[in-house]
Amino acid sequence: MAANGVASIGECMLELSGQAGPNWRLGFAGDTFNTLWALHALSPDRPATYVSAFGDDPFSRDQIGFFAQNGIGIGNSPVIAGARPGLYAITLTGAERAFTYWRSDAAARQLASDPAALAKSLENQSLVYFSGITLAILDEAARKTLLAAVAKARAAGSLVAFDPNYRPRLWPNRETAQAAILEAVAVADIALPTFPDEQMLFGDETPQATAERLGSLVGEIVVKNGEQPAVLAVSGALQTVAAVHVATPVDTTGAGDSFNGGYLAARLAGHAPAEAVRRAHCVAAAVVQVRGALAPFDVLRTAFEG
Repeated sequence: MAANGVASIGECMLELSGQAGPNWRLGFAGDTFNTLWALHALSPDRPATYVSAFGDDPFSRDQIGFFAQNGIGIGNSPVIAGARPGLYAITLTGAERAFTYWRSDAAARQLASDPAALAKSLENQSLVYFSGITLAILDEAARKTLLAAVAKARAAGSLVAFDPNYRPRLWPNRETAQAAILEAVAVADIALPTFPDEQMLFGDETPQATAERLGSLVGEIVVKNGEQPAVLAVSGALQTVAAVHVATPVDTTGAGDSFNGGYLAARLAGHAPAEAVRRAHCVAAAVVQVRGALAPFDVLRTAFEG
């Protein structure tokens, strides 16, 4: 069977956003799902699979139904009796967001509980994507199971992409995060770090320093840095690609995740890395002009082609 699909591994949570007085809007989002959402919008002919673990409560059923309505499957992800999804709320100060989480017992923490099912979900995928948050919600044994499954998929021909996406509150300590993230970078073909995260975790002084440090582990790197130019490194050759300025952003939630989706969609479509960064910047600029992490597919597609 020819590899054509795209798979993203991680946790999709219930999202409370758009507070208006006592009322909130309920949606579904999470870093790796946000990336898959954009990637699926921009690569609609590729089957999309969100690899996780799910509960059997009404919210989990609604979540899986939402995926299906938008053309996204769950592969062989386990559905666990009595489990439920994590929850987070977005509060905004202007366009800048803050998050409050309830996720300590989320079903997604068991996404590597069935190694055979996990491996099956990653078969025949042209791209496998995961993040540092995927790693952080797992215990040490489950992280090893995940990385083994990703390495197996890569050996079978899948392109592997990884965003370190460091969130200190999810890790027991900085050293554990450093070790796990470097292990993940080493099984990837493409790394998509964000400079402030890397500066916090590894002490890098510049985005170029991040690219140079990671260059010994992975051949293709894009260092995101908000509205500053991204640093692209391919086989050790560095260049910068200017971002798209948005004068009045509405909500920055999901901007970096959508950048990743735009970049990966462009690379799968055959665009050169620098052109893929340019398109990804356009996608991220469109996302910060809508509320919530998931922009409508037509908005993403228009930005990608613009």
